[in-house]
Amino acid sequence: MAQPTDEWRPLARAWREQDLFNLPEDGNRYEIIDGSLHVTPPADDDHHELADSIRTAIGSAAPDGWRIIREIGLGLPSGNLIPDVTVLKPNTPRGVRWHQPQGVSLVVEVESPTSRRHDRFTKPGLYAEAGIPHYWRVERGDFGPIIYRYRLVKDVHYDLVGTIGPDDAVTVDEPWTMRLDPSAWPR
Repeated sequence: MAQPTDEWRPLARAWREQDLFNLPEDGNRYEIIDGSLHVTPPADDDHHELADSIRTAIGSAAPDGWRIIREIGLGLPSGNLIPDVTVLKPNTPRGVRWHQPQGVSLVVEVESPTSRRHDRFTKPGLYAEAGIPHYWRVERGDFGPIIYRYRLVKDVHYDLVGTIGPDDAVTVDEPWTMRLDPSAWPR
């Protein structure tokens, strides 16, 4: 068992975006929620393959100018989060380390055992508070991925607008019209 070292000490104040620049680039996902640091271990290859498949499916139908990016930082009013997939609106600045929510149309979180509670309970509220119009949560079910699609209501919370299962090839309209077929994605 690894012993703690004297090299790292918790901050005596709330965490801020600038503090993230001092953390190691070790594969962990470092996020700030209400001033607290949340560390998630690196996801497994199945998680990344599923996120890549979702990104490809969204991107194949994307109108000109839209960008679909995996694991970029979002600077939100209550902290800094890194969704698995983010859809950026046209004319969103490039080369930005922490994007502002006004430039985001959709965020997608792929659940992992280490992120389940945050993806189901914490992050939707933070994304809604930031005014992000659409949120998808993807579970890796026994028979394939299941997408839970949410739409922002009155800039307050998300309402579930539908689910897509592994046997449901469906056309959706957020953030543009596209056909999704989770049966073609890895489990």
